[in-house]
Amino acid sequence: MWKEENNALYRKFQFKDFKEAFAFLTKVALVAEAADHHPTIKNTWNTVELWLSTHDAGNVVTAKDQQLATKIDALL
Repeated sequence: MWKEENNALYRKFQFKDFKEAFAFLTKVALVAEAADHHPTIKNTWNTVELWLSTHDAGNVVTAKDQQLATKIDALL
């Protein structure tokens, strides 16, 4: 579930292992690039953390972030 905190949408994802986590990150990268909207990403072994905010709007959450979050959720 995405949470809004510190002017960003945040979500933590956990996978079976690093390979699954990185495969998910690859899909996120393709979706983000297509949307021209790039998240802040942290990956540690089987855990991926994402933060979404719109830099052009002053680093706040906008509809662009909500849309990307929905697309990322569809990858699961």
